[in-house]
Amino acid sequence: MEIWINPACSKCRSAISLLDAEEADYTVRRYLEDVPTEDEVREVLERLGLEPWDITRTQEAAAKELGLKEWPRDAGARERWIAVLAAHPKLIQRPVITADDGTAVVARTEEAVRDALSRREPPSSTPM
Repeated sequence: MEIWINPACSKCRSAISLLDAEEADYTVRRYLEDVPTEDEVREVLERLGLEPWDITRTQEAAAKELGLKEWPRDAGARERWIAVLAAHPKLIQRPVITADDGTAVVARTEEAVRDALSRREPPSSTPM
């Protein structure tokens, strides 16, 4: 699993605490420093089963400056939304956990984190 976090975000810290409590094997990606490419944003969207506007933090100052609330939310505008998320990663809803089974969740609640945990690969067993 990989979790995209902003360390300043309380929901991200809560998700990390729960992953640690469950002894999950995961990698932390500080996505404001290690900014996802447009292709990575597309991949996460596919794994989430969502559109870019579904994971956009429209209340952020940058979103308001860009007028995102007025942008069309359709297939024709999809690439424009993806480009803005890659250019302004702070607009990406967080935390995002990519699960072992190829899916992902926006882990803003304990239930969502537990959902991602339920998708873990079982530990490999060693033959006796």
